[in-house]
Amino acid sequence: MRRTRHTLRRWRGFTLIELLVTVVILSVLALAAMPLAELSVRRVKESELRSALRQIREGIDTYKNDVDDGRIARKANETGYPPTLESLASGVPDEKSPNKQKIYFLRRIPRNPFADDPKLSDAATWGKRSYASAPDEPKAGDDVFDVYPLGDEVGLNGVPYRDW
Repeated sequence: MRRTRHTLRRWRGFTLIELLVTVVILSVLALAAMPLAELSVRRVKESELRSALRQIREGIDTYKNDVDDGRIARKANETGYPPTLESLASGVPDEKSPNKQKIYFLRRIPRNPFADDPKLSDAATWGKRSYASAPDEPKAGDDVFDVYPLGDEVGLNGVPYRDW
């Protein structure tokens, strides 16, 4: 069977309908994948949030333990918690060291992964709770007893990030 020039020409490319069907199928697949991608990004941010909260809280607890052990000077009216988050990263003098070397509790202050404003410093992305404030109504004060994420977003587990 011999093909003519006319039949070869007809089989060379895709028709417009075939291309449209392909584009529609790819669009539907892309739309189905979008929520999964958003969920994956949110899970990564929540993991970073857990890690950041753990690092800061461990730094605060270590600072308090060092105050209680006498390695950090404390006035009579102070609670023993760090005065600012920045003091955990900038360091404080070690009272038990002969040349008062600094003790560092964090290399840097982790940034809240859900903070949207790039102008804010890393410490400003966190809410601070002082020792004197109630747990259900955290307020900043003379020290940093705990930190929490700012905002009213709710995690994938149904718990607001402020309560983590």
